[in-house]
Amino acid sequence: MSRISDVAQRAGVSTSTVSNVLNGRVDRMAAATLERVQDAIRELKYRPNTSARQLKTGHTPLIGLLVPSMANPMYGFIAREVEALAQERYGFRIMIGNTYREKEREARFFEDLMAHGVRGVIIISSLIDEQHVEAAAERGLVVVSYDRRATPGEASVIDHVTVDSFESSRIATAHLIERGHRRLAFVTPSGRTMSRNEKIQGFLAAARAAGLEAGARVVEGLPVDEYGDSMMSELGRTQASQLAQLPERPTGVVGVNDLLAYGLMAGFRDAGLAVPDDVSVVGIDNVFLSTLMYPAMTSVRVPVPEMAQVMVERVMSRLADGALPAGEFLFAPTLVARDSVAPPRG
Repeated sequence: MSRISDVAQRAGVSTSTVSNVLNGRVDRMAAATLERVQDAIRELKYRPNTSARQLKTGHTPLIGLLVPSMANPMYGFIAREVEALAQERYGFRIMIGNTYREKEREARFFEDLMAHGVRGVIIISSLIDEQHVEAAAERGLVVVSYDRRATPGEASVIDHVTVDSFESSRIATAHLIERGHRRLAFVTPSGRTMSRNEKIQGFLAAARAAGLEAGARVVEGLPVDEYGDSMMSELGRTQASQLAQLPERPTGVVGVNDLLAYGLMAGFRDAGLAVPDDVSVVGIDNVFLSTLMYPAMTSVRVPVPEMAQVMVERVMSRLADGALPAGEFLFAPTLVARDSVAPPRG
């Protein structure tokens, strides 16, 4: 079994340099040195002694990852990227919890993670109220929030990493308008999060810019049970059946995410409408299942690998340097056009 001294010898550095890499203290390290150490770790298949590390630091080499529901494949994608980076680069693994976007459940997870020696957590929530997250951070937990911007005008002790949700729905809606659609709908669950609010505003902004406010509607529907994200596709299916019955039904529809958009496509099919001949559908997330739908679904790509890298690096950097201030990192979405959008008939 390889030792830390073996890695240091292979990379031509001191054992303290290898230790800095393993613990995320790489801000002042030369890129070439970091690469040599990482190559040596991989080549020797070195794994840190986690028990010894915990005894020495009081911390467990784990990163908490709190998601609304693992039933949403988008969160599985994020978990895979986060775990791969944390394990390969820093020797950390992840501990996953499903929160269903419940504030009390999130707060209990923070307590549990800290009790087990976990000091870094990535949370996917987007709740408008972040006071419980701020409170956990003030107690020493390093927190990165995904899918939510920092509250305007307030200093934060939390890192925020998010895609531009406003732009995501704006470019989705603009694509429908460019293809000739004039009656538009944006479908979302009821219960506002910060990202959902921004998506609604992006949808309305695109419609307003084209002079189509009168033909644009926001459709909000209750999830069918308490597990909001896991039942998102069923909600889309229900809303599609209702939209299909409208005398002036929309010809272009945007779902708040891909899961809901999959349900929209199924619901329109159930109602006897063809996608895209009778109604066009766009999702947001670009989950891999979008290419397997029939027709393949147009979606807005969220740059998950790039965002996961920043989230892991922020956790590790701030664990290594408690004085490092929190930051906000905004990523641009891109439209991936496929077969679920076509010009409206007539």
